[in-house]
Formats: sequence, C-alpha cells, structure tokens
Amino acid sequence: MEYVKNPMMIETKSFEIIQGIIDDIRPGYEFKNEVEEKIIKRAIHTTADFEYLDILKISDEAVDSIVDALKNKATIFTDTNMALSGINKRKLEALGCEYKCLVADEEVAALAKEKGITRSMAAVEVAANTKGRKLFVLGNAPTALYKVMEMKNEGNLDVDAVVGVPVGFVGAAESKDELEKTDIPYIISKGRKGGSNLAAAIVNAILYSM
Repeated sequence: MEYVKNPMMIETKSFEIIQGIIDDIRPGYEFKNEVEEKIIKRAIHTTADFEYLDILKISDEAVDSIVDALKNKATIFTDTNMALSGINKRKLEALGCEYKCLVADEEVAALAKEKGITRSMAAVEVAANTKGRKLFVLGNAPTALYKVMEMKNEGNLDVDAVVGVPVGFVGAAESKDELEKTDIPYIISKGRKGGSNLAAAIVNAILYSM
C-alpha cells in the first residue's frame, strides 16, 4: 500500500484539499484576512466540517487581544485536559506563557462541592485569583463560559479574550450567543458544534501565525 508518511506533507496536502473543496462548494468565498483564514481552515482541518466557514465567529478585537496577551506572558486556562493537551506547549513556553486546566484540582473540587456548582465554574473562580493576563479556552463547559461572563460583569475577573466553543445540547449554543453580546473579545462557534479539539486548533492557528 502506498500512502503519505511525512507529517508535514500530510498537513500541507490536507490544506490544499481544504482550499480545493472551498473553491468547489463556495466559489468566491472570501476570508476577512490572513489570520482568520488560518483559524477557520485549521478548524476545518481538525473537524473535517466545512460548516465552520459560516459558524466560526471572530470578534474584531479577538486576534489582536489574544496575540497581545500571549506576547505578555498570559496564562491560558482550559476547561478540559483534552483541550490543554492539544495546544502547542513548546510555542507557549517560548513566549513565557503558562497553561492550566484546574478542573481536577483539589481546591476546585472542594469549592464546587461547597457552593453546589460545577467544577468548571469553580475553576473559573480559582483562575480569577491568578495574577497576570488571562485567556480562557473553553471547548466543553457552557457553565464555565457563563461564569466567565458573570465574573467579568461583576468586576471580579480580568480576561483578555475567550475562545468559547463548547459543544453540546444543554446551554452550549445559548452560552455562545450570550458571549457574542458582551464586550469580551471572543472566538465562538455558533450553535451546538464545537469541542476541545476545536478549541485547541484555534489557539494553535494563532500561535502558528505569530
């Protein structure tokens, strides 16, 4: 059996195929700019879902806010270890950035039990006490996304931007709709689609464009 074995060649070929399919199914489709093109194409590359041409929404300040935070040693907080594992740590470390998923921490578990809230919500509360710039990368928990908005609105959380792409049927679409109404710089996936793999892919696309 003959097949492509070189990782770089596989990725290059994948992106060539993606552009070919876009040309076929959406002739004349134009990306807003080069970075957004990289983000949306990497989303498609990760999911094989061309609906992201339409449902991935990037606020005007989002990319600049994320890049500025990353250049200033921000901490990335994810809502799952899966999202955390998918992000390119080598590039984050080269920038002096930290990265954490606090959901399994003992402090978070105790706080969640005490308050009767999800661990994802408690993780946001704990993250809020961390010094420095903050980015939230959420691919699973709508409750975490609601908590970020709630704490920001109350003046209890400084956040540079949110990658908010929780997947699912309970609160996922609604939480993203609410984020879209705020002044928090965001990248969201409209509707039920999303996921930890998508969240990581979006961050990687920005890291690779820097």
